[in-house]
Amino acid sequence: MKVLVLAGPESSGKSWLSALLQQRFGGILVGEYVRYFIEQNPRDTCLADIPAIARGQLQWEDQARARQPELLILDTHLLSNILWSQTLFGDCPSWLEPELLSRHYDLHLLLSPEGVEWTADGQRCQPSLAERQAFFSASRQWLEQHQQPMLVIAGDWQARQQQACAAVERLLASKIDCGLPTRPIASYAQDVTQPEN
Repeated sequence: MKVLVLAGPESSGKSWLSALLQQRFGGILVGEYVRYFIEQNPRDTCLADIPAIARGQLQWEDQARARQPELLILDTHLLSNILWSQTLFGDCPSWLEPELLSRHYDLHLLLSPEGVEWTADGQRCQPSLAERQAFFSASRQWLEQHQQPMLVIAGDWQARQQQACAAVERLLASKIDCGLPTRPIASYAQDVTQPEN
């Protein structure tokens, strides 16, 4: 099983790219639990919510890992929870980082905020490019500090698609035609609408 993570600031194409990669390469796609959490709790998120959000994300990830797909695509992981907690609340539950470091990830695609437009969706809160660049820099610093496998994805939407597709081809060590679906499509975010408590 190869585990691929999409990382980086909001509105940089993580969800779009993860869905595209899952359509073309198959495997299981795990979405962002925080979006589900916000939909179920329509109020301002607070620091006290971070543990529940993180546990929900971990549960989705673990349930997908248990199915042992050839390719597991994570639209996000605990690094996003850590950085957003620090950005919004100036603090973060201490257990998140060791929990994240205890897990194996084969590749992080770190998406740059430059070269694409920010798009509002009702949940995003960093329209400023400078804010998104700071989030990108914090993500890169953490990944480098902890020696996590990483590839920066940049450019316009077409360039991002090409770079990400080539990276997954290398990750899978195969010569898959990047333009064609080659395996059955299974989206974990659609399979599980509500995680178990």
